[in-house]
Amino acid sequence: MIKSMTGFASRTDEMEQASVAVTIRSVNHRYLDLQVRLPQFGAHMEARVRALVQRRMARGRVEVSVSVQPRQLPTVEVELNEGLIYAVNAALERAREDRLIEGTLQVSDLLRMPQALTIRDRSMEPDSPEAKAIDRAIEVAVERVLTDLDSMRVREGEHLRVDLAGRRATAASLLDRIASAAGQGRESLEARLRDRIRDLPADLQGDPAAVAQEIVRLAARSDISEEVVRFGAHLAQWQALEEGAEPCGRKLDFLLQEMNREVNTIGSKADGVPVPQLIVEMKAELEKIREQVQNVE
Repeated sequence: MIKSMTGFASRTDEMEQASVAVTIRSVNHRYLDLQVRLPQFGAHMEARVRALVQRRMARGRVEVSVSVQPRQLPTVEVELNEGLIYAVNAALERAREDRLIEGTLQVSDLLRMPQALTIRDRSMEPDSPEAKAIDRAIEVAVERVLTDLDSMRVREGEHLRVDLAGRRATAASLLDRIASAAGQGRESLEARLRDRIRDLPADLQGDPAAVAQEIVRLAARSDISEEVVRFGAHLAQWQALEEGAEPCGRKLDFLLQEMNREVNTIGSKADGVPVPQLIVEMKAELEKIREQVQNVE
């Protein structure tokens, strides 16, 4: 199946306990590179979010961002460092007795001492009904956004499929032209060899049967029928992968490598005036296909 690796989806779900917003974006990558950002009190959900993404995506750089805005303000905890205050107050008393300072320790003095007071938000208990409801809301929102993202990637993939199908047809046409030109080149090579043999003096022409066999052997070196058959098989397998249900980007990438090898072999073996130019055109077309395949999951 042709599916693009590029996509973006976002949604915000409102619930009684909180507002949950999820954004997922994906771009090209050789493997699955997953980054998940969750609020601190939802950090325990990371493994679950990763599992949801991995179940739906095979490769690509994927960024998942989850934010949660609770409806109720968090409870505030205030912690007084009594040991520090007693120690400071005792030190001030000694300083006053020595007439080094005047006055007493005030509340405003404590507020200016960072270590004296600690004020923190108290997060909701992980096992509370509110926390469980938010966890479920995060999971549902991620699944829905993944569905929206998948729809976008399928639509983009359809455009890729149409473009790749056209380029695959162009490669098949070029292959036919190369095979035809190479066949004509082989026949021309045999004719040239026979003409040269006939131009030799009679005492150097040798046994006609042996000469004919050697001519066929030399011409066979330019036979590309095996490479043409294998290239055609790769094109057929390409179409089968496109029509399958599984992500096929990596397999298409491998097929392209094999197709390039066949073209290189054909270029080194085939004879015929048009062949080099056709090989250049084929390589250019395969490079365009390779660039598009980099977008396929």
